[in-house]
Amino acid sequence: MRSGLVVLLMLFCFSSVAQEKDTVDVNSIIRKLFNKNGADKKSSSNISLLPAIGYNPSLGFILGANVTMGSYKGDKSTTSLSTATATAYFTTNGVINIQLRHNTFTKNNEWNFQGNGQITKMIVMDYGIGNGAGRFADEGFSVMQYSITGDTVVDPLKFNQIRLYEKVYRKISKNVMVGAGLNVDYHFDINDTKLNVDSLQLTPHYVYSVAEGISPTHYWTNGVLLNIQYTTREHANRSYHGVLADLTVRLNPKWLGSTKSSAQVMTEVRKYISLSKSKPETVLAFWHLGNYLIGGGTLPYLDMPATASDTYNRSGRGYTIGRFRGPSFFYLESEFRFPITANKLFSGVAFANVESVTDAANNGLFKTFEPAYGAGLRILFNRNTRTNICIDYAMGRYGSKGLFFGLNEVF
Repeated sequence: MRSGLVVLLMLFCFSSVAQEKDTVDVNSIIRKLFNKNGADKKSSSNISLLPAIGYNPSLGFILGANVTMGSYKGDKSTTSLSTATATAYFTTNGVINIQLRHNTFTKNNEWNFQGNGQITKMIVMDYGIGNGAGRFADEGFSVMQYSITGDTVVDPLKFNQIRLYEKVYRKISKNVMVGAGLNVDYHFDINDTKLNVDSLQLTPHYVYSVAEGISPTHYWTNGVLLNIQYTTREHANRSYHGVLADLTVRLNPKWLGSTKSSAQVMTEVRKYISLSKSKPETVLAFWHLGNYLIGGGTLPYLDMPATASDTYNRSGRGYTIGRFRGPSFFYLESEFRFPITANKLFSGVAFANVESVTDAANNGLFKTFEPAYGAGLRILFNRNTRTNICIDYAMGRYGSKGLFFGLNEVF
């Protein structure tokens, strides 16, 4: 009841400022709501907080929050926005996720530090390896890429994970940076909940792990990263124009603690085209992710690239986390972004994406594509950092559909 009253009150406030011409965000609405004089005093806060409260049959009751921060370490004309995100949520079914991510630029972009630290006790619905895996399952409806209906064909995988990534880039020209880094991925206490070896009820995770000589209960993938990046985008959170292109070579040798040796080439490209001078936030955006296993190495099952395995777990809207998995992975998405209100409080998006993965033998990339599409609403949460609240509805194949929420644009 209290939540309903809060929502009605917020909607009333939204409607009261919908016709204002000056830029309005959620922070200014809150200040107007609790300011006796009704004035919107400008705020320089670069911190955004989005609570998470809900329920999912797989996860239980959920309580958590997502915090984003942004600041400039130098002159705005020569220094990119530094960002940090902290995510933490807990559920009554024992799921825990604590994650810290940062992208920090020093003065004049001389150095760029990127990091991702994560401690997780998680469950994922596993459909197997390759395109079309679990094609006889009805994925059903999901919220935040976790299914709330499920299917008996799916194999729930419970596991603990520790992940540490850190990359350092050095600027060598106006738009080019080179770098190196380290990564640590440790999955342990892995529990195939439907596995029963005695009765020969085997799961894809177990079959693959045994065939590759990997323990089905724990494994490491540790390595070194070599990077080169080209960027002209003008904002880290919500760019109106420019491009970002990143090429990474990742080597996971046994001498660094990896359970199996492997080598990967990873690519990312983001392109933003503003379609209006008077409304620069009208943007056509493109996003590509690639992760390719090379040299005949072997990746443990949960370390294979998969749907929503990117840093912020935002790729593949329309499907659940890990829906498509394989040793090599290709992803492409396009999005049309457009303003709805003159004060920039509300805007909208329409998007489509497609992904392709290889089979267990690393064959078949581009043989079959798995598409999804959808549309969404954006609410400007913090105008200082261009942070949006994102609400999307997306649909894919195999009966897959769902709602997706987040802070900041998907890419």
